[in-house]
Amino acid sequence: MDKELGTPIAYGATAEIYAWEEGQILKLFFDWFDRESIAYEARVARAVHASGVPVPAVGEIVELNGRTGLIYERVAGASLFEVMPSKPWTILRYGRRLAEMHVEMHSNPLKPDIPRQRQRLVRKINQAKALPNSLRERILHALAKMPDGNQLCHNDYHPGNVMASPAGETIIDWIDASLGNPQADLARSSIIALGAAASSQTQNMVEKWMVRFFHAVYLRHYFALRPKAREEYGRWLPIVAAARLSENIPEVEQWLLAQAEKVP
Repeated sequence: MDKELGTPIAYGATAEIYAWEEGQILKLFFDWFDRESIAYEARVARAVHASGVPVPAVGEIVELNGRTGLIYERVAGASLFEVMPSKPWTILRYGRRLAEMHVEMHSNPLKPDIPRQRQRLVRKINQAKALPNSLRERILHALAKMPDGNQLCHNDYHPGNVMASPAGETIIDWIDASLGNPQADLARSSIIALGAAASSQTQNMVEKWMVRFFHAVYLRHYFALRPKAREEYGRWLPIVAAARLSENIPEVEQWLLAQAEKVP
């Protein structure tokens, strides 16, 4: 199928986002992103949507202009990553709200048919080229001693993946979702935020402060809701930092290595 799409309304690491039919968007993947991964994303998105978590409904896979796309329900609004810098007075409210939504996600009783978190972490740690072999062995040994979980985890939960709309907040981008330990998922959110604030991923000093303040509010409220999570969370941080090295983000690589070195 060929169709004139106009200008993308958003860009991602793997795709461009276009307006589609009424109430829908098209996530049009770059041609290097394989169809098997797109079909996997569609399967995960449908499973999570069926679990009752506030996520956009997913439609069909389409072939368009020589590329493959996935149709989603359109969420009217902007990501919190876009909202908070222009409205800093919302940081406190959204920090608490994201913590509440994360706890709700981790408390969801349904078990969608999605991969296991531990397998995903092992694969990413083994793929992290920046990890010295001796440190990789220490990380994998530490991971082997961590408890499994069976809760729904997003694994990329941050303000850029939460949309604010008049109808409420919606969580997007579930391609990394898994069943596993909620504290590993929480640690992943911390590593994303703290790494951005500690590196050139965030260059403006005011924005660095906003990221740190948001993270502090979010983490404090999460622990207020789930106080038993605090001790185990700290043990996950070096493991999750090592796994993030597989994503090859030069700006944050040295910081991630320093966090991984803190593994016992």
